[in-house]
Amino acid sequence: MEPDNTPRSKTATMPRIHLTIRQAGAEDHERIARLARKTFVDSFATDNRPEDMAAYLEEAFSPRIQAAELAAPSSRFLIAETEGLPVGYARLMEISTPPCIKSEKPLQLARLYVCKNRIGSGVGAALMNACIDDATERRCDGIWLGVWSRNARAIQFYRKWGFAQMGTQPFILGSDRQTDLILWLPLKTSPPMIPCQKRERP
Repeated sequence: MEPDNTPRSKTATMPRIHLTIRQAGAEDHERIARLARKTFVDSFATDNRPEDMAAYLEEAFSPRIQAAELAAPSSRFLIAETEGLPVGYARLMEISTPPCIKSEKPLQLARLYVCKNRIGSGVGAALMNACIDDATERRCDGIWLGVWSRNARAIQFYRKWGFAQMGTQPFILGSDRQTDLILWLPLKTSPPMIPCQKRERP
């Protein structure tokens, strides 16, 4: 995940571009596929082997796969646009949490990416606001996510929003087994946490 900017607060600044965020529809599958591939490459290509990147891109971000994800009842995509062009997106999923998080109604932030040339303009903050609003409207008690342990920029971003690390889980990129940190943002009083056990990311 490659977000940007700071969380909302009394002192937070507004985005410096005219931005709209909308829920994606079935007709957006090719647009999301292009956006997902571009932002993933921009975020991780310099730190991973080309063959691993190529394998994951084909596995995760083809138009066919994005169409299936858009059609899944448990999945929702939000697209950030400026002047009609997509500049970032987020994917939310109603899915169970890893064992280290106890939640009655969790929401997973499966992806949050911003185009490289828009980082720092407020897109990441706007998307995160929209995700929290979405979770609140669904009466979720918290948001969880997995973030690469080497992605310091994203980790710092999520911590500013109040996410706390609860454990780790493996993530497979091509043939490379990596480690994701499991982060949790409670949206109301949540039950005590228990130690996390290893689990493959969905």
